[in-house]
Amino acid sequence: MLEAWTQQLLAPRYGWWLLQGWLVTLALSAVAIAASTVLGVGLAAARGSGGPGWCSWQGAARAYLSLFRNTPLLVQLFFWYFGLPSLLPEGVREALVAGQGPWPSFEVLTATLGLVLYATAYVGEEIRAGIQGVPRSQWQAALALGLTPRQVFTAVVLPQALRLALPPLFGQYMNIVKNTSLVMAVGVVELSYVSRQIEAETFRTFQSFGAATLLYVATILALEALLARLRRPRAPAGAGARGAAAARRPHGLGHAAR
Repeated sequence: MLEAWTQQLLAPRYGWWLLQGWLVTLALSAVAIAASTVLGVGLAAARGSGGPGWCSWQGAARAYLSLFRNTPLLVQLFFWYFGLPSLLPEGVREALVAGQGPWPSFEVLTATLGLVLYATAYVGEEIRAGIQGVPRSQWQAALALGLTPRQVFTAVVLPQALRLALPPLFGQYMNIVKNTSLVMAVGVVELSYVSRQIEAETFRTFQSFGAATLLYVATILALEALLARLRRPRAPAGAGARGAAAARRPHGLGHAAR
């Protein structure tokens, strides 16, 4: 078994295939995480907005959530891959499908679009829950200091909300990493696609998908380690300097001063 593993799976070209597929998975995940977080903040703001002028934004946000949370990601990917070209002008469609331009391939573009729009619906709800967890007194105190509602949201409420929402947010980020395995259905050569290609060529199912599993687990563990680091309590500013100064002070100095 070990000899077969060494001869088949760990051959240089298969290791290079796995590395390339893993890098594509990491790139897709990073783009989807960053974009869904930014869009999720806007979605959460629209969902939690008040006043008569915001009713249309609230309705649009609810419609977005209903559409993207209630349909499977695979169906959405097929829609963007097969349906989107028919909605574009002929020149744009031919340029995208033929890969003419500095942008990535059409498969990567549609896969990224599908991942981002799908993940935004879930990330936005986690951020909205974090916003609701910030005490209302924080809003009122900031407004009393003369801040505008936008300044209150961006400088006071949102940082606290993101910190409150860190654990569920990272849970969604881990889901994004795992959901990248579905984009092989539209032809993106990511980690699952590569492991399937290795299995088809070597007939070593356990080794090929086992290696992919280890790489997925390593990615998820890296996210868990990052979450633990972000949640670690931080010392107040200047506490370290005051502690160092106290340690250097002579023991009898206080009594001598008295």
